Amino acid sequence: MTFDTDVLIAGGGPVGMTLALDLARRGVRSIVAERNPTTTAHPKMDITNARSMELFRGVGIDAALRRVAVPEDHCFDVAWVSAMNGHELHRFGYPSVTEHRLRARARNDGSSPAEAPMRVSQVVIEPALRAAIEAEPLVDVRFGVAFEEFTQDRDGVDAVLRARDGGAAVRVRARYLAGCDGGSSRVRECLGIGLAGDMGIMQRYMVHFRSARRDLLMRWGIAWHYQSAFGTLIAQNDRDVWTLHARLPRDVALDAIDPADLVARFAGAPVELEVLVANPWVPHLVVAESYGRGRVVLAGDAAHQYIPTGGYGMNTGVCEAFDLGWKLAALLGGCGGPGLLASYAHERRPVAVRNREASRRHSEVRAQIGALYVPALQADGPDGDACRRDVGARIAALGNAENESWGIEFGYAYRDSPIVAAEPDADWVDDPLVYRPTTAPGARLPSVYLADGSQLYDRLSRWFTVLVAGTGRADAFESAARTIGVPLAVVRLDDPALAPIYAADLVLVRPDHHVAWRGAAPRTERDALAILRRALGWEVAAAP
Repeated sequence: MTFDTDVLIAGGGPVGMTLALDLARRGVRSIVAERNPTTTAHPKMDITNARSMELFRGVGIDAALRRVAVPEDHCFDVAWVSAMNGHELHRFGYPSVTEHRLRARARNDGSSPAEAPMRVSQVVIEPALRAAIEAEPLVDVRFGVAFEEFTQDRDGVDAVLRARDGGAAVRVRARYLAGCDGGSSRVRECLGIGLAGDMGIMQRYMVHFRSARRDLLMRWGIAWHYQSAFGTLIAQNDRDVWTLHARLPRDVALDAIDPADLVARFAGAPVELEVLVANPWVPHLVVAESYGRGRVVLAGDAAHQYIPTGGYGMNTGVCEAFDLGWKLAALLGGCGGPGLLASYAHERRPVAVRNREASRRHSEVRAQIGALYVPALQADGPDGDACRRDVGARIAALGNAENESWGIEFGYAYRDSPIVAAEPDADWVDDPLVYRPTTAPGARLPSVYLADGSQLYDRLSRWFTVLVAGTGRADAFESAARTIGVPLAVVRLDDPALAPIYAADLVLVRPDHHVAWRGAAPRTERDALAILRRALGWEVAAAP
């Protein structure tokens, strides 16, 4: 049969472009159809977390993304203030990228990620991703082209695309369709998949603006977020671009809002500014009831929508793109089995639900802090000082879990996945705030620096990798991989200090850095073949 492409990706936001990039690096053709004519002008996201950066590093785009981010020596601090012309109540301090790297190398116990997080607006990260996919010969990039509908059969998907300028319909035949087309996903609508959770949970108004008033808007120095009961001010570039997300009652007349007045109210004084984008918006806490059917899958906002607290929206989607990318490539390359695509939903939907509830908890903490704001916070004299000390102490006690949930960011695991060799008695830490390194099958591989100073993640194959400790041998795996036709690399861990972290003679690592299996060296190629076949979806039932 003739196919126009291997994978049609509906949606050219960060998740869709990331999927296209990962597929291209694996030799897979794709078409990216984005209904908007350009990348977004809306600053929907302002943090690319460390886990996403580990994955971006794996496809070699991390340096390009960091070039458009804030300088690497700038902090990630979050401060609560009475107003920008008032008082700072409490500051949660977080290291810069530079400091993060120094700490990770000094600690080197598997608890630190391979990459530091990155402060960057979606407004500037999308053009960097677009430049990357446009440089890939295997990616056909079509902005200003909307996905309309599809039908599928056992061999592929027939989709209809149409240029937004009123052009004729174009039919595309693809082997798979990925719906990365946002919260109002047309792909999800065509599948008839609903959303589970809570819609329209609050009213917000966003003002994205340019201002040179660092003396006021950066009064206590660099901070990623300045927050109050009224809203959150995000420093987008630590120079002159800012975003205010104001919290408004539901009965406010949105058409009467002056964006400059909202900024002045947050700041406590008028601010000279140029409004770049301003609009009301309503966040949701929902996850798709299903992640797809047949040869059609969902990812990113098409599959889940969160309050921005925690930064889980795009970052969850990035992990989905990398989970999905290697599985589609394996299927298209002939080494993937009939249960491989079904494992995508099995692995990723529980993570999406967990992240939805974490986002809800973080939002509730912000509401609790907002309730502490009383008029006395602005008072002069001893009474005002006492009130501010008390409120600051309460803010510190409530904490800032939305930026410290390492268990959410690094400790998520596919422990019940049908394509990992599960260990029912594995010692898991299931705490959203705590990450403890483990190589239990399903977990993200702990990151360390090796004895020669190199980063372990840089030694991993784009496909499967076997880590070998001590006198272990990977001959059976190498032979089995040749039989299946899947690339496999062998990395020896010669540093005895790493043995307690990896806790097995051999560890089989998937292309997305998750552990598929660990144990003593298989005695025969047949034993190794069974392990690899399971990891590739051959030993599990196909999706109905």
